[in-house]
Amino acid sequence: MKNCRKVLNICAASLIFTVTMQAIYEQLLILVSTPLYIVIIGAELLLSNYRHMKAYTWKDTAANVYLMFLNAFLDLLVRGMYLIVLTYFFRYRVLSLTNIAVYWIMLLVLEDFLYYWLHRVDHEVRLFWAVHVTHHSSRQLNFSVGFRSSVFQPLYRFVYFIPLALLGFKPLDIVFIYSATQIWGIFVHTELINKMGWLEYVLVTPSHHRVHHASNPKYLDMNMGMFLIIWDKLFGTFQPELPPEQYQPLKYGLTKPIEKETPVTIIFHEWRHLVNDVFRSDITLREKFLYIFGPPGWSHDGSRKTSKQLRQIENGKAQPVQDTNKQCAI
Repeated sequence: MKNCRKVLNICAASLIFTVTMQAIYEQLLILVSTPLYIVIIGAELLLSNYRHMKAYTWKDTAANVYLMFLNAFLDLLVRGMYLIVLTYFFRYRVLSLTNIAVYWIMLLVLEDFLYYWLHRVDHEVRLFWAVHVTHHSSRQLNFSVGFRSSVFQPLYRFVYFIPLALLGFKPLDIVFIYSATQIWGIFVHTELINKMGWLEYVLVTPSHHRVHHASNPKYLDMNMGMFLIIWDKLFGTFQPELPPEQYQPLKYGLTKPIEKETPVTIIFHEWRHLVNDVFRSDITLREKFLYIFGPPGWSHDGSRKTSKQLRQIENGKAQPVQDTNKQCAI
């Protein structure tokens, strides 16, 4: 009994130390990033007003802040749990990188690679799209939209990073590098920065991310990367931003906007649609499964369309759409 208590005390002390160190890491990031956010948001407000662009509205900005706080609160609640999980797998690591530069560069690249697949699954599986849709529901694109978080993502995001722990990356470093790349993720949410020269070939830029947030058929579910754009080019989800005269002007938000935005519907509207579809009495078990794990917009009778089907229709390769519920543009 005494040995069990001793082990529990050691585990508790280790968890407290880990969470404390994570809090210190985050405080350092906040100290660095907060002044930057204030400067870029302030500059965007001034420039957009000068150019007579309605880049911000009070309602939309309030929704962005509301979703950010909910996400941060949930992340704080489950942080101890996911750090324990990552620490568990770290004990069975198969590598031990001793070169500091190689360690951090590899962690950055591999974390970004795994985030690409997290983000892609969030777009291509309806269950996870119901979580992620909140980030895409704004009809504007500005720096504050970068804070418009997928509220429930902290409940499962860490699962994608378990391979990093097995490869010998410390749990605190995994969480830190994710938070650090999020700073760049905020920066790319703007209409005021044009294409960025040679950086367009390597990094996710504002131009790439404008495509990601657009609901035009050609742009749906494209440019999933957070920091590096190379994953999209490798795995077939890259789409450059086209001039309006060559395609269409960018249209942000969902293909079917939320009918009435409230603090509840902005989070749960897609969950309600999903539940209604699954509990239909006139469909098979396979169709119920596809309503949960199939792509957003899939329907058993073809009355709604996926992003792929919408592109086929736009290209004249399919029958016209009857009704779309693919609520997709992070």
